[in-house]
Amino acid sequence: MARSKDFDENEVLCKAMQLFWQKGYNATSMQDLVDTLGISRSSLYDTYTDKHTLFLKTLESYQLSGAAKIQNIISSGKSAKETIKNLLELATNDLTDDSQQRGCFMVNAEIEVASTNKEVNEVICRNDEQMEKAIYQVIQSGQENGEVSSKHDAISLSRFVLNALKGMRVTAKSTTNKDFFNNIINLTIAALD
Repeated sequence: MARSKDFDENEVLCKAMQLFWQKGYNATSMQDLVDTLGISRSSLYDTYTDKHTLFLKTLESYQLSGAAKIQNIISSGKSAKETIKNLLELATNDLTDDSQQRGCFMVNAEIEVASTNKEVNEVICRNDEQMEKAIYQVIQSGQENGEVSSKHDAISLSRFVLNALKGMRVTAKSTTNKDFFNNIINLTIAALD
């Protein structure tokens, strides 16, 4: 008979994500995980197989949480430019409110691990594709109603916005100056004219 777990998997996943986010994947040891998560090494292996699998699960959890926030903004019924601005401000607020300057967990994983790990790269690419698709739909709708210029095609504009967003997430590792990020947001929105 299978034994029930004596810990909350979601809570453990959240703690693991915070640890990976703070230290990075490579600097986080199995002992760090055992100490931080408060579960035995055997429970960790039984539940998540290994550090890599646990890391993938934390990335997927982070992506799902972010996707839900993005969907709330997109479905708010606001204009295309306002929606894009709200998406950029969501990221900015999360980044500038972080006193530890951890940046974005997903972008950190992209920089540290994605180039050498196919599975992590796939999670990152899937996240980028979903973000690009969401931004594209907003921009395309804005072009159809005349709010967003058709000077550039919607796919190019969505990639530009996504790149600005990811760039801000990298920059947040070195600064949390809100004016700095507001300048980027304003210029990004102006590119839609």
